[in-house]
Amino acid sequence: MTLTGRSLWWNWSLGLLLTVCIARFWLAPLSSSFWVDETVTEFVVEHGGSHPSLAVAPQVPQSIYYALPAAMRALGGTSEAAYRVPSIFSMGLALFLCACIGNRLIHPASGWLIVFGSFLLRGFSDAATDARPYALGLCVASLSVWALIRWLDEARWLDALLFVAAAALLWRTHLIYWPFYLVYALYAAVRLWRGETPLSWQRAGAVFATLGLLLVPVAWNAVLLAGEAQAHVIQPPPDLRQFKYSLKFGLLIATLPSAWILSRLLRRPPVALSVSAGVLLLGWWFVHPLCLYAYSVGTGNSVFLPRYLSLAWPGILLGTAYLLARYLPTALWRPLALFAGGLALLHSTNRPLDGPAHGSDWRGATQAIAALNDPTIPVVCPSPFVEARSPVWRPDYPLPGFLYSHLATYPLAGRPLLFPFQPAEAGLQYARNLSARFLPEAGRFVVYGGNRNVWFWQRWFSQRPELQGWRIRRLGSFGDVEAVLFERGTGVEASEVRGAPFAEPSRP
Repeated sequence: MTLTGRSLWWNWSLGLLLTVCIARFWLAPLSSSFWVDETVTEFVVEHGGSHPSLAVAPQVPQSIYYALPAAMRALGGTSEAAYRVPSIFSMGLALFLCACIGNRLIHPASGWLIVFGSFLLRGFSDAATDARPYALGLCVASLSVWALIRWLDEARWLDALLFVAAAALLWRTHLIYWPFYLVYALYAAVRLWRGETPLSWQRAGAVFATLGLLLVPVAWNAVLLAGEAQAHVIQPPPDLRQFKYSLKFGLLIATLPSAWILSRLLRRPPVALSVSAGVLLLGWWFVHPLCLYAYSVGTGNSVFLPRYLSLAWPGILLGTAYLLARYLPTALWRPLALFAGGLALLHSTNRPLDGPAHGSDWRGATQAIAALNDPTIPVVCPSPFVEARSPVWRPDYPLPGFLYSHLATYPLAGRPLLFPFQPAEAGLQYARNLSARFLPEAGRFVVYGGNRNVWFWQRWFSQRPELQGWRIRRLGSFGDVEAVLFERGTGVEASEVRGAPFAEPSRP
């Protein structure tokens, strides 16, 4: 087989494997149940970002992303799959651009490994089926970096305009993306300092100043919203262990030692790596997590959540490929990519094809409640959002509303009883009033919501003297969503009370 024929064979084989991976990881779960943040997307699209209930979380509608699912809705797409289609296309373009960046800066055959490596990063792959801004953010960031590289290489104004436009959109995609601008600045500064660009400091400075002016309105809005950040904190600041875990060194640890040993056996001298490329790709990997870690620890307002760190995922893949390039023989790039794709498919065998894309089956839980055939059954519904507390929360909180977005997406076949996120005194008093008379007279009721919230209220209601002797049973398995039926009876069925009392709420 000639060199050209061998290359063609590899490309066809990898293309076929990519098709299988896309079908398995992106298309198979496309119609599965929304997770709770996706119900917020539908709420914003259906009711508008100016809906009064969103005043408690003004940061939620602050994204250009909502224009994409709104366009799908205007075309008649109101299903889960339709809402996720923009993320599919955004992720596809993001991966294509990352492969182009790898081929340009690392090795002409590294793109395939970068693409298949994305399926080994569970969060990266899942962003394609998430009706949230993260896939769009990955796409915009990748486009801006690609344009920046071309501009610094060739000094063309068209590339400069594309870079400024994409970079100006990035912060408008999600307010948590502010650290990424340091990556642009570091890379451009190193290229200019090392004389690796035909641009002058003055021309580069003018372009970056233009970008800065375009970002002033977003920065001002972010500063105003930062004043109430404490009201939206859902977890304590991270420790060093969590920081180390967020950097996801697994791919590097699994590949770099083997590549080094192989290069020694083949007596292949290490390849010199570009310093400026390393600054860009390793900066893409480390800068965003490091900044969010420092902000979370320094202010006490933790934003160190996996989805908020998603902008670093391409950097993990590109940075790993960059370090591998020093030792990995040229002939092994495509076989390693093939192995990565096969390994990703092998790891997916324990995930059901029809399972929820993000581990939350709100739709299945509401269907199980509907199967009780009791349209008047009381359903205790703790809010999954930390903002659900007095005085904003109250038992007669008007629906539809942000604090119970999931009830708008998947309506209950029953009477919802609205509970706060955490059982503060107002919520406990409301529960006491219900259990004193209303719930015993109803004869049965359901507790429905995020698993840890449900576990708390299951325990609490099971200890009420008015409900002693009632049967308790789960209505099914719905990932991190629970629906538990309380029913008057002569005994208590086995029903394990599990977990911590409070859920880690979802954050849009």
